[in-house]
Amino acid sequence: MADYAIISLGGKQYRVREGDRLLVDRLPTGEGKTFHPDVLFTGGNGKPNLSPRIQVTAKVVGSPLGKKIRIGKYKAKKGYRRHTGFRAKLTEIEIQSIGARSSSSAAKKEEPKAAAKPKPRAAAKPRAAAKKPAARKAPARKPATRTTSPEKN
Repeated sequence: MADYAIISLGGKQYRVREGDRLLVDRLPTGEGKTFHPDVLFTGGNGKPNLSPRIQVTAKVVGSPLGKKIRIGKYKAKKGYRRHTGFRAKLTEIEIQSIGARSSSSAAKKEEPKAAAKPKPRAAAKPRAAAKKPAARKAPARKPATRTTSPEKN
């Protein structure tokens, strides 16, 4: 079993151990639900592994806002002052376990070899032929009016 793992969340990497609590960028997972982040590396006990086949289980604890950051712009002798603020939307997660086999490899082992029968589909209804509107024709051109010049005799 690995002592620690390096996981990837939101384009950032975190070194985690079991029981750690992290503040990461807001995740779409709901509060109280568990998820499995991408595992990039495992290590501990002198056994690093660059291609781990283990799973890290994390639980979403809450979704707090980050500390307020104040931003001020100022130009001397010009009377220019701008103030804005920002609070990052974060998710607090707790690492529940490191080292469980990944579900994809476990599912492959448990899956029986017998082929499952496909469910019969309802009779397909023929779709009504979508009629395209007739292409518009350019309006007929009026014949050019020719003015006859008086003949010179």
